[in-house]
Amino acid sequence: MDINLSGKKILVTGGAGFIGSNLCEALLEKNNTVVCLDNFATGKRENISHLSEDENFTLIEGDIRVLEDCKKAVEGADYVLHQAALGSVPRSIKDPITSNDVNVGGFLNMLVASRDAGVKRFVYAASSSTYGDSKGLPKVEDVIGKPLSPYAITKYVNELYADVFSKTYGIEMIGLRYFNVFGRKQDPNGAYAAVIPKFVGQLMKGESPTINGDGNYSRDFTYIDNVIQANMLSLVIENEKAVNTVYNVAYGDRNTLNDLVGYLKEYLSEFDSKINNINVEYGPNRQGDIPHSLASIEKAKELLNYNPQFSLQEGLKEAVKWYWENL
Repeated sequence: MDINLSGKKILVTGGAGFIGSNLCEALLEKNNTVVCLDNFATGKRENISHLSEDENFTLIEGDIRVLEDCKKAVEGADYVLHQAALGSVPRSIKDPITSNDVNVGGFLNMLVASRDAGVKRFVYAASSSTYGDSKGLPKVEDVIGKPLSPYAITKYVNELYADVFSKTYGIEMIGLRYFNVFGRKQDPNGAYAAVIPKFVGQLMKGESPTINGDGNYSRDFTYIDNVIQANMLSLVIENEKAVNTVYNVAYGDRNTLNDLVGYLKEYLSEFDSKINNINVEYGPNRQGDIPHSLASIEKAKELLNYNPQFSLQEGLKEAVKWYWENL
């Protein structure tokens, strides 16, 4: 999809992370000036090291929990893509204070800094975890339940703050509720690695992946290029009805974890046939997990002109190839 976005100065917070670094690349390819703010708590220098030679790219090593860092980073910016956060439901259950400090305190700092700098539009990473214990499928933006984790609470509070700031200070706000994003540069290592890169890493090593539960939990897995499209569209959309609201960002289909592992084994076995014979192990369900997730993307299609190009299978083929060449 061709999106006309060039010649702007855009701050990407968390720009060395998985999603943020992909956004930095995409924005630079369209001849924008990009500022990356990251403290490298979870972001990786190798994700952006190749961008350092681009005269339109600036890295500011700083922390969104420090207001002065936020003010420095947002100076002169037309737009903000706020991706910085401490992700992971299990991490937030283990350490709710740090998750709150980063995800709520840091978010508020960025809002204040953006307000004071006269930023036109603030687009932020929201989360499907906001739907909490709501049972209905597909998930529709204006029907949510009670949060099931500290992480989910922080992401819902972000939406509340964004709504207040749009009404009180006139900043244009768009929240993007990401559903299980995956793709190139997503870290397969660490205690809180997302399921797809974790399983890929294990299968490539000949290890059996462990599924939490019986494998019948389902998710709306969303390839990174669909997320990039949604962020770009959020910056350029001019329809007044499209701003100061939230959108589901997903493919609009769901697959079980058993399906997922089956696809991964099939696609990875094209590089190493032995992978197809690796058995899967099963463990207990994970605390704070919801059984099923499926997004309605009708609102994003109607108001943002969102048109996701990659299904789970199409995205996995791209991701598996990247991991095989880069791990």
